[in-house]
Amino acid sequence: MEQVPEGLAGRLRAARVEAGVTLAAMAGRTHYSKALLGHLETGARAIRPEHVTAYSRVLGVSVERLHGPADDALRIAHEWLVADTPMRVQLRAGRRVGDALATELERRIVELRHLDDVVGGNDLFPIVARELREARTLVRESCCTETTRRRLLTGVGELSQLAGWVASDAGRHAEAQRVYLSGTTAAAEAGDRALAGQLLSSLSYQVATVGDPADAVLLARTAVAGTRTAPPVVRALLRERVAWATARARDRDGARRALDAADDAFEQRSPGVAEPEWVYWLDRSEIDVMAARCMIELGDPRSAAPLLDAAIDGYPPEHAREVALYLTWLAESYLGTGTLDAGREALDRARRAAQGVHSARLDARIAAVQQLAGPRPG
Repeated sequence: MEQVPEGLAGRLRAARVEAGVTLAAMAGRTHYSKALLGHLETGARAIRPEHVTAYSRVLGVSVERLHGPADDALRIAHEWLVADTPMRVQLRAGRRVGDALATELERRIVELRHLDDVVGGNDLFPIVARELREARTLVRESCCTETTRRRLLTGVGELSQLAGWVASDAGRHAEAQRVYLSGTTAAAEAGDRALAGQLLSSLSYQVATVGDPADAVLLARTAVAGTRTAPPVVRALLRERVAWATARARDRDGARRALDAADDAFEQRSPGVAEPEWVYWLDRSEIDVMAARCMIELGDPRSAAPLLDAAIDGYPPEHAREVALYLTWLAESYLGTGTLDAGREALDRARRAAQGVHSARLDARIAAVQQLAGPRPG
């Protein structure tokens, strides 16, 4: 008997076979070709939420059954995509918006932000984009107190930052820029200067990576100038973005000053000082990774490898995109010192970690380091 692949691809095929539906019949009942469906069922093509929905509808099988265990991050993401949001329900009801809905929006933003740890931008972007559209509509069309309105505007700003981040991860750079800038306006209207700075510095990070580093430096420094009274971890994050932009601009002194400032700010954190939830991920390892990346950009790869090794060893394996990305930097640090075998081995580890992660940013990064490594042996 033919071996059925494990995971979601195998469950799609098993459900179709159990229902007695051929690939040709499946193609006839959906708008997908027989060839594409075959690729989905063998794992040769990435499976997206809309593919699972099509199988569910045609075969009469629940999405939950197709996705399998409840801890499957893609299943959770799919449920977000197909279910009505509280904002849409509220708008249909036409009731006055109160603090309870603002609280629910804030809770959903936290959940989506943490989904980004384990779901690639290609999969997560349509979910975050829908949530953002409906949050904007809620702000525009609902009736609420000024306090609630500020909370909703802050939610729009936070969703805009997340939408821009995942759009950039999916390779949608123009869309990311548009969302970042509109989110900055919402954050400013809400009076949240730290969030406005986060949005501008997030845009700076993208521009430094795929655009003109000089523009990125200006954006990053503008973000810092507008948030001098922000709490310590926020200040550390924004100064990290200055470090990356100045390193990409080959400003060695500027990058080192920014890294020192990020260190100083991070050391000032305190349990008694409230930080926004969106800096939950910034810890000492992440600061070391950014320092290592800046060292590589500035021609000092030898100093970068120990920092990257330690960070990668401590990273949870389910955060596969970050593990793979950091492995590409480790590979580049080895390649930069002429340690070709170690560099190629780290790049191979990055490829293995990247399997099943739908991130254009990660794919581009692996391809760029492969160019440095030269043709693969064999």
